[in-house]
Amino acid sequence: MFLLADAAVVGHLGTPELAGLGVAGAVLQTAVGLCVFLAYGTTAAVARHLGAGDTRGALTQGIDGVWLAVLIGVLVTVAGVALTEPLVGLFGPSPAVTEHAVTYLRIAFLGTTPLLVMLATTGVLRGLQDTRTPLVVAVAGNLLNVVLNVTLVYGVGSWGGLGLAGSAIGSVLAQVASAVALLAVVVRGARREGARLAPDVRGIRAAGRAGVALVVRTLTLRAALLVTTYAVTIGATGRDQEIDLATHQLALTLWTFLAFVLDAIAIAAQAITGRHLGAGDAAAARAVTDRMVRWGIVSGIVTGLLLAAASPLLGPLFTADAAVRDLLVPVLVVAALAQPIAGVVFVLDGVLIGAGDGLYLARAGLLVLLLHAPAVLAVALLGGGLVVVWVVFGVVFMGARLVVLVHRARGDAWLVTGVRSLTP
Repeated sequence: MFLLADAAVVGHLGTPELAGLGVAGAVLQTAVGLCVFLAYGTTAAVARHLGAGDTRGALTQGIDGVWLAVLIGVLVTVAGVALTEPLVGLFGPSPAVTEHAVTYLRIAFLGTTPLLVMLATTGVLRGLQDTRTPLVVAVAGNLLNVVLNVTLVYGVGSWGGLGLAGSAIGSVLAQVASAVALLAVVVRGARREGARLAPDVRGIRAAGRAGVALVVRTLTLRAALLVTTYAVTIGATGRDQEIDLATHQLALTLWTFLAFVLDAIAIAAQAITGRHLGAGDAAAARAVTDRMVRWGIVSGIVTGLLLAAASPLLGPLFTADAAVRDLLVPVLVVAALAQPIAGVVFVLDGVLIGAGDGLYLARAGLLVLLLHAPAVLAVALLGGGLVVVWVVFGVVFMGARLVVLVHRARGDAWLVTGVRSLTP
């Protein structure tokens, strides 16, 4: 929602600005996305402790995850600000797009630490089976982000605003506020249970080791998305490149938004699977998996139909460029056709994360990347165009993920019970 709001606000500044946001967003989502294990791994670990009846241990492990988020956030912020221009340059955008991307990204990197704290604290609360608090904070944070973005981008009264930079500043401020709110809830719970709040080197190191496999898994997913964005940049030049990048940014942001909608079931699967396996009930974990896969299929069909029906109406919400609006429709239709596959993929991904099956997910991710990268690059170099790039994304990338995840879920190797199973 943060990036979706940014796209809606920035899109009306112009196509080069929106294209710049597309490049900056790809880098930022990768940097933060690699650390999604702070939420996913923490959810699974906390849920297992909860299933075993150890709430204090659950919160202790969660606090270690929060400290790890702070450490990683500081390192990523420093490196990101220093390397902003080279990171943008990797995509080969035009000078105008490069300028806008660098402007947005350098500021946005300052929000990395609060974003990672949001991930870690949300993971703790989900593991404790509390999804209401993250919902309230997410809604409030996104409303604040919209208000700040509109105000700082376009200004108020005689003040003309800051343009693209204002969007980045508004997002960072909203992220800080959200992180503080979530952290306050987790700290209050830890104090109530008598869990340790001070940083513990061994606990932080253990949390980091446990997340390595999930980092590799996420790295392969982000690499696939980056390769797809790179394919868009090499598939056209000049004005056509700006149109393709701007359209791709909108489509990918909408895809990501729907992915999080479908991921709601996957997140529930993480927490519930972890709790059942922590309690030693493998049969219940299997039953909830079957049920959630059915929900994933139905949800994917619903989101696909809604996206296809809304595709002609979404473009004007984000940009006044007629070329971008026209190209967005067929791209979103392709994305809509892939939604049922995504529904199953996200659910099974969540189940296996909740089961602590990160090593398999890492290996499967590498295989999928090896299949997708050459296919999408070949299509771009042969002049297939943006729509065909998205067809490859839906068929090869999502299709391959479906195959490897269904294969694993049908077996029993992931049904490992007890708390110790999460320790490498």
